[in-house]
Amino acid sequence: MNENSESTISNNEASFASYNLSSEITRALDTLGYKSPTPVQQQVIPQALAGHDITVKSRTGSGKTAAYGIPLCQMMDWEESRPQALVLTPTRELADQVKEDIMNIGRFKRIKAAAIYGKQPFDRQKRELMQRNHVIVGTPGRVMDHIEKDTIDLERIKYLVIDEADEMLSMGFIEQLEKIIRELPTERVTMLFSATLPQDVERLCHRYMNDPVDIEIGSPGDKRQTQIEHRLYRVSEKAKAALLQKVTVVENPDSCIIFCRTKDNVDAAAAHLERLGYPVNKIHGGMEQDDRNRVMNEFRMGKFRYLVATDVAARGIDIDRITHVINYDLPMEKESYVHRTGRTGRAGQSGIAITFATPFEDKFLNAIERYIGFELPVAEVPSDYAVGEAQASFDKKLRDRPVAKKTKGEELNADIMKLYFNGGKKKKLRPVDFVGTISNIEGINADDIGIISVQETVTYVDILNGKGSKVLQVMQDTTVKGKLLKVQKARTDR
Repeated sequence: MNENSESTISNNEASFASYNLSSEITRALDTLGYKSPTPVQQQVIPQALAGHDITVKSRTGSGKTAAYGIPLCQMMDWEESRPQALVLTPTRELADQVKEDIMNIGRFKRIKAAAIYGKQPFDRQKRELMQRNHVIVGTPGRVMDHIEKDTIDLERIKYLVIDEADEMLSMGFIEQLEKIIRELPTERVTMLFSATLPQDVERLCHRYMNDPVDIEIGSPGDKRQTQIEHRLYRVSEKAKAALLQKVTVVENPDSCIIFCRTKDNVDAAAAHLERLGYPVNKIHGGMEQDDRNRVMNEFRMGKFRYLVATDVAARGIDIDRITHVINYDLPMEKESYVHRTGRTGRAGQSGIAITFATPFEDKFLNAIERYIGFELPVAEVPSDYAVGEAQASFDKKLRDRPVAKKTKGEELNADIMKLYFNGGKKKKLRPVDFVGTISNIEGINADDIGIISVQETVTYVDILNGKGSKVLQVMQDTTVKGKLLKVQKARTDR
């Protein structure tokens, strides 16, 4: 079955209400601003809810994470204490983003997700995996580490999602993927998502999936040419820095990612823009993970407008309203062009993708153009006159304070207070003990209680609907399972 059509359900007819989702899920979708399902969501959600294995080939920026995140949250059994779903992603940044998206969608159902990946303390992840987690999101290498050390429980996994499968292949994860799959229960639903579908990935599907439904939305050749304007500048390597300055002055982007091939090139380009006074930061694989997370979060929030990055920022990362992508270095792999330029023109918005190509890169450029199905239009280098005309407007935007962007979950989390209790598993406390105690407070019911994280010696409880202050006050003098616990508002970085 191949659903190679965006017209099976028109956007006018499509509605999340037609999927019979729980009130907790629909409430979260409403708060998150999900108005109507995108074409890939229209095709995937009913098939996933029906328990079918699925392969999905869909362009980046089409809403794939919610396409599987919504049915996963709908199908999770909150009372089950062992993980029920495993989502595999190629990069740490994508793992964090998927975890956040799933917890936002499942917020009112109290769905808890954990993200595990390399360059993070193993013992900290081990402790988190000992808690109740409905969904585990991870990179194949670190998931395999936990399997080998017997610190991850996969016996109750009913759903496997392989996200950005083509990137898994290019990063050499296929062998690890197969090892992980062999550790999972055979009775499960498997969903595979990819912007492209190389033969190795197709073979993986057919080997480990049960009569999968094949869904294809669009193709590289029709990659939203109406939404993304592509431009090519012919330039020598030495002239790139000067061209970058000219192009950014004339374009004057609101938000821009500049892609380089190596971390050294990222460092050099970022330093160049910093000397020019640009609001700029950088991200590459040589940085500590906490620093990478901080930079990505600040970019999402609009604290700076220019991000210089290697391809770690090209895969699946969803940041609203990126107006421009600049390929400062031409990607060596044709698929990377699709992933990089897919950071702009997302969710129906327009965007501009600008590529610099040197005279020695025609082979790679030709491969990209064959792959996407059209030639990149060659643009004239901006004249000094054009740059001079644009300079005043550019300088004004440079002086203006950036407008802070709202994150997806900001409105969702506005009425939530996280409470800290100084008691956990060692005091024989369980989530149900906190639900029972807190829901007995006058004016509070189970719908006002969010995610509960019971750890060895402490517990964190999300109180919803603006009722946190009341619960905090009452719980100062209320026992949980006969124990009076110290309670306070938790730090926001927990």
